[in-house]
Amino acid sequence: MSEPQTINLQPRVRHMELVQAALFSDFLGTPSYFWLIFISVVIGLLVLDLGFLHKGQKEIEAKESFILYGGYMAIAFAFGAWVWYARGAQSGLEFFTGYLIEQSLAMDNIFVIATVFAFLGIPRIYQHRVLFWGILGVILFRAILIGVGAALVMSFQWILFLFGAFLVFTGLKMFKTSNEKPSLEDNWMLKLIKKNFRVTDRLHGEKFTIRQIDPKTGKMAMFITPLFVALIIVEFVDLVFAVDSVPAIFAVTQDPFIVYTSNIFAILGLRALYFALAAAMHRFKYLQYSLAVILVLVGIKIFLVPLGVKIDTAISLAVTIGVLASGILWSLWKTRNDKPEPAPVANPAE
Repeated sequence: MSEPQTINLQPRVRHMELVQAALFSDFLGTPSYFWLIFISVVIGLLVLDLGFLHKGQKEIEAKESFILYGGYMAIAFAFGAWVWYARGAQSGLEFFTGYLIEQSLAMDNIFVIATVFAFLGIPRIYQHRVLFWGILGVILFRAILIGVGAALVMSFQWILFLFGAFLVFTGLKMFKTSNEKPSLEDNWMLKLIKKNFRVTDRLHGEKFTIRQIDPKTGKMAMFITPLFVALIIVEFVDLVFAVDSVPAIFAVTQDPFIVYTSNIFAILGLRALYFALAAAMHRFKYLQYSLAVILVLVGIKIFLVPLGVKIDTAISLAVTIGVLASGILWSLWKTRNDKPEPAPVANPAE
């Protein structure tokens, strides 16, 4: 009778050990499984958004916008609560403070995007498509900016002085330009796009590109539509605003995980809230003053970090909430009898 064969489990055990080591190894100072959970949540939200909630093109009303924002905010708060539980109260406070600062500063971004859509004549029914694909660029570009920023801060602590000075300067400049309306009439970005791409005169449904006869050559050629022009400008606008908001969160924490996750959750939520905010732009005339104050205060705080002066995160969170709430309430009171101004429309939809 042959002896029973023994199964060597050592390779399988070794493989499991390697998998566990990879999951619990640090990536930018944070265990890899933290990043995997975050990425899984974001992918799930994007699939739910485009694959189920907005599979077909439809105009998003303000009520639906508020509901979507509430859902995104609930998920962000649940994620922040998990960070609080898994990494401690300090990390949790930093996440929520970074989330609120990004939401505050990105509101100005939303109003500029609304101006872009109005100028290019993009109907509300197609705006969600631009915002959705724009999110993918936000996720990529902010990862690059935050990665570079974190590397600079780790290597050169004095770079925080530059961040702080830049934010104070930007905040003071915002005070000066608060009453100016953004204009695209002579925008260099728009001119650059039209100079280097063939652009159609009107929309073609939800298409970003089409093939048609080029009147200059008489041959078939690829053209981009105003919808794609809007996407390019929206991505550029977000990149410009990220130059302000990303250094601002470094005043709260230099942890790349907290900076990046709070940033992305805030942007996801505000994009969902866009349709409600865009319809009420005229009610937030004085919000920019609050945003300017937040930028100056955050700039001062980040300037103090290399000097060894650290303001408690809970105080920063409370002050940010207070300043933002004051700006919103004052705007709503001062504009209670104002009517929305008619938006400029160009290149109407086909």
